[in-house]
Amino acid sequence: MQTRNFNVDVLRVLACLLVMWQHASEFFYIGEGGSVIRNANVYAIAWLNSFSTSAVPMFVLISGYFLLPVQEPTSQFLRKRASRVLYPFIFWCIAYAIYNIFARNDSVPTALLNIAKIPVNYGTEVGHLWFVYMLLGLYLLAPVVSPWLQKCSKRELQMYLCLWVITTLLTYIHKIQPEIWGESYWNNIPTFYYFTGFAGLFVLGHYLRRYGPPSMLLGIVFVALGYFITARVFQSRISFAPTIADLELSWRYGSINVAMLTLGIFTIVSRLKLNFGQSKIGKLLTDISVVSYAMYLSHIMLMIPFFTLITKFTTNVFIVVPTLAVSTFICSYILVKLLKFLPKSKIWLGA
Repeated sequence: MQTRNFNVDVLRVLACLLVMWQHASEFFYIGEGGSVIRNANVYAIAWLNSFSTSAVPMFVLISGYFLLPVQEPTSQFLRKRASRVLYPFIFWCIAYAIYNIFARNDSVPTALLNIAKIPVNYGTEVGHLWFVYMLLGLYLLAPVVSPWLQKCSKRELQMYLCLWVITTLLTYIHKIQPEIWGESYWNNIPTFYYFTGFAGLFVLGHYLRRYGPPSMLLGIVFVALGYFITARVFQSRISFAPTIADLELSWRYGSINVAMLTLGIFTIVSRLKLNFGQSKIGKLLTDISVVSYAMYLSHIMLMIPFFTLITKFTTNVFIVVPTLAVSTFICSYILVKLLKFLPKSKIWLGA
């Protein structure tokens, strides 16, 4: 039986909590129709929420850590990924369609239409489900890059990752030079297009497993610098950003600061000597790690009514965001554990 990596389990649990933390903050800076809210709370959100931008990149990095290079036949690998990721995703899309009949008064025809849209985009128009489409794309890429990963040298891997790091600067370069390295209105596939985005984090996960993370000191520097840049750039844009997308410039997953933050957190937690894996707390954290995907898929169902309930007592952002995130985290875990008692839950639940 393969021994679990408890440090990585802790990272997965942390990433799951941070996803919910990030979504809990959205009530305070995203207004009607996606408009930007501009008040004192939003400046606080910059400090409260910037750390959580590492959550999704962390999930991708962990996936690369465990899955690359693919050792099994491609068909077997993809079937296994489908059973663990795609089938639960379809179930939760249908669950959200039914949920929205009661939560936002969707009609039955609208619910059926949203279910029919699952192969198109975002399933039932629940925004956090975008993650699954991206993840499935990485799974399709994994067997393609695996033969090279099996035989490449450390220097070759570092060269690939250096090219990827260059692309993490594009978030800011595009503010100065909108078109670079072959970009134009008729071509959005420039020189380093194939090195951009989550694929670099996916490969970085493999690199970290193969050669280990940087030093603890460097990890701390990455976290401090990545967090500071992420928060300060966000704050600097509150007064003039015309859209949420423009306000969240430094929160973009492909940016250099978020990459540093993610690598730094991974490094620090990986290098900690966590010796309580067989304790009750350790077993609980491992169990949460195992069901974290189902918690991710289901948590929005709980977060929206919890927000309504919590804000009846207080609207203080420093209280609402952590309370909402933690209560959603705990209750989504309980929900998933209860659903696991139903027949064949592993197939449709994702846990």
